[in-house]
Amino acid sequence: MNSSPQADTQPHHVIATREEYLDAVARIASGTGPIAVDAERASGYRFSQRAYLIQLFRRDAGTFLFDPPAVGSFSELNDAISGEEWIFHAASQDLDCLREVGLDPTRIFDTELGARLAGLPRVGLGTVVESLLGIHLAKEHSAADWSTRPLPESWLVYAALDVELLVDLREAVGRLLDDAGKGAIAEQEFANVLTQEHRPSSRGEGWRRLSGAHSIRGGRNLAVAKELWEARDRYAREIDTAPGRLVPDAALVAAAKAMPSSKAELAALKEFTGRASRSELGRWWEAIEAGRAAEQFPTLRGNGDSLPPPRSWSDRNPEADLRLKAAKSAMAEASEEMAIPVENLLTPEALRRISWSPPQPAGASEIGAALLALGARPWQIDVTAQIIERAFVEASQDNENDEESAS
Repeated sequence: MNSSPQADTQPHHVIATREEYLDAVARIASGTGPIAVDAERASGYRFSQRAYLIQLFRRDAGTFLFDPPAVGSFSELNDAISGEEWIFHAASQDLDCLREVGLDPTRIFDTELGARLAGLPRVGLGTVVESLLGIHLAKEHSAADWSTRPLPESWLVYAALDVELLVDLREAVGRLLDDAGKGAIAEQEFANVLTQEHRPSSRGEGWRRLSGAHSIRGGRNLAVAKELWEARDRYAREIDTAPGRLVPDAALVAAAKAMPSSKAELAALKEFTGRASRSELGRWWEAIEAGRAAEQFPTLRGNGDSLPPPRSWSDRNPEADLRLKAAKSAMAEASEEMAIPVENLLTPEALRRISWSPPQPAGASEIGAALLALGARPWQIDVTAQIIERAFVEASQDNENDEESAS
């Protein structure tokens, strides 16, 4: 195990027994300072988003690589370090799979989010490390199948470096934030990451995200696409394989468009590809039959409280369209002035909602209260409420001028 971010000539050891794990917990607890944490999944290979490798680094303790399926619960480690600061790069990507094994931080520093708030133009780990630490970090294994066993040594070297540099990176990003007067902003954002709801285990209405579904014409064809997607999803979950590796989206869309009238016709459809397209032909044919027999047809847009796409606002709600355009322009100026990406100043969804249906009256305090209800942080409200108020006033004046000119 390494106690510094330098490359190690010794093979990296993966902790895969409870005895080794408990020994590592004691060593990590005796270390000093924050704990750098990362997790590797098998996205694109497996259906689940579980962690297949968890990496930790702490000064005066070293680097630790854990095999989560073998270790099981990490509750003892969580008890030992939950009150300490945990350092991540893009924490939102790892928190769910860590919580799944009992690791749940109470205080974090996110170097990716911190770099965004600091105004760095590119925030990938390799780029930020090279920019702030002067170290080139190869990322050739980022899309690997981490469920592979045993894990190749080159992958372990890559995984270890991801955490061995994070403590130094946290200090560098922290200095940038403090120098820019953004330390308090970052603290609010990091705390907000921890409060975000976990991603739902059920994929629910995910079929609406089927790539290419917008090209399907006809309600019955869309019903077939939905049934095919759901059949693939169930099978992928059953065998823990990424759905697209079984039958790609394009193949499902092709079958929904072709509407084959028999299993043989489906088998003959050359666009219906994928490694499970023929081995599970009966499964896909049953889905097609279910879609063909549907009495009610689905729609691509859900029935929730989603807003219409902004491109249609000029026809459906012209005043809201003017408000949104004015607010977006003003927010872009504020973003440039503060050197914070506009989507970090306020989520595009919150800006659309407040523009579509603003509070009445639409003063800064009322707008601030509405933004708070939409999940905005105090610093975001302080920065944006008055900007939005002024933009709405200007939009209203422009609308009145247009009406006067037309009359």
